[in-house]
Amino acid sequence: MEGGPSGFGDAADPPLPLAKWRNDFSRSFQYYLDRSTPHTLWRWMGTLAVALVYVLRVYLLQGFYIVSYGLGIYLLNLLIGFLSPKVDPELEVLNDGPSLPTRGSEDFKPFIRRLPEFKFWYAITKAFLVAFVMTFFSVFDVPVFWPILLCYWIVLFVLTMKRQILHMIKYKYLPFDLGKKRYARKKPSSSRGSSAKD
Repeated sequence: MEGGPSGFGDAADPPLPLAKWRNDFSRSFQYYLDRSTPHTLWRWMGTLAVALVYVLRVYLLQGFYIVSYGLGIYLLNLLIGFLSPKVDPELEVLNDGPSLPTRGSEDFKPFIRRLPEFKFWYAITKAFLVAFVMTFFSVFDVPVFWPILLCYWIVLFVLTMKRQILHMIKYKYLPFDLGKKRYARKKPSSSRGSSAKD
């Protein structure tokens, strides 16, 4: 079937201005996102600034507690993904053996997160920005008794972290890189220096 005069099916049609603008914006956004990858401290400082602006706005408006509760649940979900291994050892044991070493004699396998640090940061920043935008719409300001939501979130956090910590202890992994081990340089022995002089 041919395109005809209306231009349907014509491969040579120029792209719509909106689609071109969206493509250009997406490309430049991805460029700056890629450039920010090695600057971990600055990325997290920016996210902290966004979070503080959000908290200040909610505090000043004295509302949007449902939005904050939803944000808290989402952040807890992201944290669990950040602290969990990519391959769950419980499921791996059922299939073909453990993926993380459980004894000192086994081979070292590095900890690979289910949610990498960059994606964790990006999702948190995006979540705070979306929650901040939601505070401009009164439809999301549902009147609730916020201390109940806070207590429920704290209980949920404690139970989830307890389960995660027990999982870490059971499979002996630590999701944090505490730095590369450094070994002291061996000083040249004085006996070698004196024998060289003789």
